[in-house]
Amino acid sequence: MLKNNLKYTFFLLLLITVGCAKRGSITGGLKDTIAPILKMSFPENFNTNFKGNEIKLVFDENIKLKNLNKQLIISPPMKNEPLILPTTASKTITIKIKDTLQPNTTYSFNFGQSIADNNEGNPLNQFKYVFSTGDYIDSLSLGGTVKSAYDKEVESFVSVMLYDVNNTFKDSVVYNENPRYVTNTLDSLKTFRFENLKAGKYLLVAMKDYNSNNKYNPKNDKIGFSKDFITIPNDTIYELELFKETLPFKTFKPTQASGNRLFLGYEGNINSVATSPKIILKNNNDILTTVITKFPKKDSLQVWYKPLKADSLNMAVAKDQYKANFSFKIKDQKRDTLNISAIQTNDLKFRERFTLESKTPLINIENSKIELTNNAKKTVPFTTEYDDFNQKLYFDFKKEPSESYTFKILPGALTDFFEQSNDSLTYKVTTRSTDDYGNLTVTLENVKQFPVIIELTNLKGDVLATEYTENNTTIAFNLIEPAIYTLRAIYDTNKNKEWDPGNYLEKLQAEEVIYFSEEIPVRTNWDVTQAFDLSLPYIPKPKVKTDKKNQN
Repeated sequence: MLKNNLKYTFFLLLLITVGCAKRGSITGGLKDTIAPILKMSFPENFNTNFKGNEIKLVFDENIKLKNLNKQLIISPPMKNEPLILPTTASKTITIKIKDTLQPNTTYSFNFGQSIADNNEGNPLNQFKYVFSTGDYIDSLSLGGTVKSAYDKEVESFVSVMLYDVNNTFKDSVVYNENPRYVTNTLDSLKTFRFENLKAGKYLLVAMKDYNSNNKYNPKNDKIGFSKDFITIPNDTIYELELFKETLPFKTFKPTQASGNRLFLGYEGNINSVATSPKIILKNNNDILTTVITKFPKKDSLQVWYKPLKADSLNMAVAKDQYKANFSFKIKDQKRDTLNISAIQTNDLKFRERFTLESKTPLINIENSKIELTNNAKKTVPFTTEYDDFNQKLYFDFKKEPSESYTFKILPGALTDFFEQSNDSLTYKVTTRSTDDYGNLTVTLENVKQFPVIIELTNLKGDVLATEYTENNTTIAFNLIEPAIYTLRAIYDTNKNKEWDPGNYLEKLQAEEVIYFSEEIPVRTNWDVTQAFDLSLPYIPKPKVKTDKKNQN
């Protein structure tokens, strides 16, 4: 009896132990890192003679669709987007085609990284469903890279397109028609690849298509293109450079800014008085005296006129082949008055010019009524230059290190368009020791043509200093702020001393820009000499991903 009881007790303890072990084993375990797997599809993937309008994709686990509108690339594009269901987690994706398919054409649905398992979010990378409405699947391919014509880095989600070049082809196809084939760099790649192509002759275009409609809108979109048509099959690796076209000049109806100033918005490129349009302002048949200046940081001109009593005015605008006429009402509003302010309020850097900014345009500057003295009260010779388009008055003089300067501007030294003159003005600035700055000498190597613009930029790409060279290969950036810099070279093909983008219809590529691959540290009281080989391509540094959880 006792023996049986001991036996029962042993079995009971064994069951309790096993039960505890089972309860402990269901926690933890390896994390699922495996992407979903396509088990079957109806019709079968890579099928031919496709006649239906519905496709079903069945996976081995529940999946979810992420960023389908950005990730999914259908090539050739369909005029009516297919309906893809469900939007919730499921093992099956249904594609309902709502378009008339082209005969003898291979279609590709590239889902990018939009398909992921529902639990861990493991993406099924670059999954493609392919079918043909003809007897065979087209199998040719084409690849290349996309870069920015001006910036270091190109944006994500750049569309790359192929257009048929046939008897009906016109260059305007990019504005009006869908491409024959389309692919996309998506969010992490700078390369593109077409697959399942048909042999033929094509126009190759890259486009940052902000409207996602496969149509080029020069007002918003960026474009890059192969200057020559391409033929497929082709094993060339193409490089396409994206740029934003300069829009044709156009103005909009003027608006009243004050009792003596109008805003004239515009599209196109205006950098100075020389490139600004001819503007005639009339009160009935009387031509009014005006001054035209640039509104800071906006694509608008300021049309200054002397106050008058009128209900409406007329404006005629002409630039090259462009002409426009406007009639508009005006009201009695508060008028702008003369107001002078200094750009530098204390520290004057050696590479800067002391600058005054006027709220109204100046028409007369009397240097005899301006006195510049140093800390010892000695008079310092100076000259002035007035930028009437930007309403800035520059002072040039020999700056000494660790020195204080005082500008005394007597009444009547500055007179504006409205015959207002300044009261007494005093401004004080100081310079630092030259030891507080660094010097950078850039030696250019393998320059293939002149002139060249060399730009010194910060890490954001903002231009801090510029030098223009027509034959010199040694460029000096002296007395610059201690900082980390980068270099950019521009081949100024048209010799206008600025970078120019391309033009699609004129088959004109953007002016070539070369970036120096390394960052250049400049420290106080240091002289740095840096060789810049313009034949070497810029190689971007790989981006390092960090785990936010482990960041302090």
